[in-house]
Amino acid sequence: MKGKARLLTQKEADLLQLFARHRGEILERDAAMTAVWGRQGYFVSRSMDVYISRLRKYLAGDPRVEIRNIHGRGFKLLVR
Repeated sequence: MKGKARLLTQKEADLLQLFARHRGEILERDAAMTAVWGRQGYFVSRSMDVYISRLRKYLAGDPRVEIRNIHGRGFKLLVR
């Protein structure tokens, strides 16, 4: 999807904006769930994983951008 504009859902946009605000920092999983979904829990966590997977797919065309899992903590948006 390199070079193509992509219309994001509201949750995708909220999550990407949250990653951008915490670029290069660890974004705690629980904090992300609360910020985007307003709560935490197993099903919210699984939903968030789906949204992160979609964002990764959208960003795959640019090798300089990566959303990395930080085991046991959360995620980190890396932009080289």
